[in-house]
Amino acid sequence: MKQKKVLVVVTLLIVFLIVISMFLIKNNAVQEKKSTVLNDTVKIEGQPTQGENAAPVSIVEFGDYKCPSCKQWGKTVYPKLKKEFIDTGKVQFSYINVLFHGEESILAAKASESVYRQDKKAFWTFHKAIYDAQPRVEQHDDPWVTEESLLRIAAKSVPDINQEQLTSDLRNNADILDEVSKDDALVKEHGVELTPTIVINGIKLDDPFDYDTISRVIEEQVTADE
Repeated sequence: MKQKKVLVVVTLLIVFLIVISMFLIKNNAVQEKKSTVLNDTVKIEGQPTQGENAAPVSIVEFGDYKCPSCKQWGKTVYPKLKKEFIDTGKVQFSYINVLFHGEESILAAKASESVYRQDKKAFWTFHKAIYDAQPRVEQHDDPWVTEESLLRIAAKSVPDINQEQLTSDLRNNADILDEVSKDDALVKEHGVELTPTIVINGIKLDDPFDYDTISRVIEEQVTADE
């Protein structure tokens, strides 16, 4: 009888260990699916960037001003990221335009590039103001990005920007269009299919809203740099 009890306990222990092992394997698989390693890091030369140049971690957001999820990411994830990692010198953050919504996306991207060229610090204020002007989710496909609306947004959010220059850049400045085309080339080069797409030191996250994973990947990259 005693031997049977021992056998039962041992059997239960083995079953317990098997279940735990399966759970850990499954959990690791889920973690692996949360990110994809790119063949190369994203080139951020000439892109709007904030944070310390010597920061050990580079985060790139691929975003579209017509994208409701990008607006939501900017309201919910970005403030935490800025406070915890950008402002503390751990992360350098860059933004790259995506043009998934056609002419309106291109026009908004041109406006942001124009403001960036005039005043790099003003870019981030204007960037946020465009997203703030985005209508409700159910109306986001309606036309709302126009030359007139962008000029109004700029006049209100970054009044020191030269409106005549901005107007010219929106209409016929080949250099500004070239900058937008460079962004589009980066989108294609790195296989960006959804917005926002977040890339951390060449690691493309599957879920840009998973702040726990963002924090974990950042800390891993900081440790690896030490």
